[in-house]
Amino acid sequence: MVLDEWLGQRMDETKEAGLYRRLRTMNTAPLPERLIDGQRQIVFSSNNYLGLANDQRLVDAAKKAMDEFGVGSSGSRLTTGHTDWHQKLEKKIARFKQMEAALLFSSGFLANVGVLSSLPEAGDVILSDQFNHASIIDGCRLSKAKTVVYKHIDMNDLEGKLRQTISYRRRFIVTDGVFSMDGTIAPLDKIIHIAKQYDACVIVDDAHATGVLGENGRGTSEYFGVYPDVVIGTLSKAVGTEGGFVAGSKVLIDFLLNHARTFIFQTAMPPSICAASYAALERMEESTEKRQRLFSNIKKVKNGLVEMGYMVKGDQTPIIPVIIGDPREAVMFAEKLQANGIYAPAIRPPTVPNGESRIRLTVTSAHDSKEIDYLLECFHFIGKELNMIG
Repeated sequence: MVLDEWLGQRMDETKEAGLYRRLRTMNTAPLPERLIDGQRQIVFSSNNYLGLANDQRLVDAAKKAMDEFGVGSSGSRLTTGHTDWHQKLEKKIARFKQMEAALLFSSGFLANVGVLSSLPEAGDVILSDQFNHASIIDGCRLSKAKTVVYKHIDMNDLEGKLRQTISYRRRFIVTDGVFSMDGTIAPLDKIIHIAKQYDACVIVDDAHATGVLGENGRGTSEYFGVYPDVVIGTLSKAVGTEGGFVAGSKVLIDFLLNHARTFIFQTAMPPSICAASYAALERMEESTEKRQRLFSNIKKVKNGLVEMGYMVKGDQTPIIPVIIGDPREAVMFAEKLQANGIYAPAIRPPTVPNGESRIRLTVTSAHDSKEIDYLLECFHFIGKELNMIG
């Protein structure tokens, strides 16, 4: 078949460039130590930052809701998919994020695409951070507005491009709160300060900050003590479940309910996931112990890697990128880690820029001191073996 021949050639090129990917099968619950393709590995690539994905309280909440509502939602929210649990969770998220209202989407990806494809219109402009998540990029592509990319967390470049786009009808600034590949935190206070000067609307994707940053884990807004116009998030990171949300004014949420295609035409999240998510937010509000342990683990890993001589990016977040450079060397490093019982896959272009292939470590509150000591031990002897550190 002509199509298969052409695709086969493209896949050969992908393999030659060191960019080939394949799926790994997780055979156990999302604990720090898991069976992956039948081999026991300590996982340092999970977004389960607070270890809630297998928390018994969440499991019990999901089971109870499943007994009452079944396994599926049976339709979109506007037909047969809306339940009390969806409504309860939206109210809980709005209170947690300290916003007027919230709207659930079936994933964070769909939330980003829904907002960016429906809010900005023709004649508007979106100013997007250079390292924004793929879902933001795709949302911008689907928008009728023009997209202008500004340099990563560069406030001078952002302000310069706001000046250059003064003729557009409306301007929207969109940024990740915590950047998924670099672990950097967007300076949301500065962004909002600049936005006010130029009458721009600020949209923040708080996927990796929700449950992590801020005194109560409310995210980037709480961390900086500011309130953006639109807060987008996911339940699939620190919350430990699945789905996405948008929080903001009541008018915004009503608009999205009526105009966001990724909400209108998407099957609703199952009520059981809503119930588990509600329980997760309750746990976050009741105690900061898991977050305190998380930040202790982050500090230990990051300091240990820097002392060894590795180039480590990012701020104090659970995302710790160790830059290797060449994609083949990054893959080799990841394979050696896996051979020693550490699962932390290599991240390569196009996910990250050329020359910045990396081992993207993520740390959770569930990792114990022995697991972290062993991770650092592996990085030490593999780095020596490959002449990456002195």
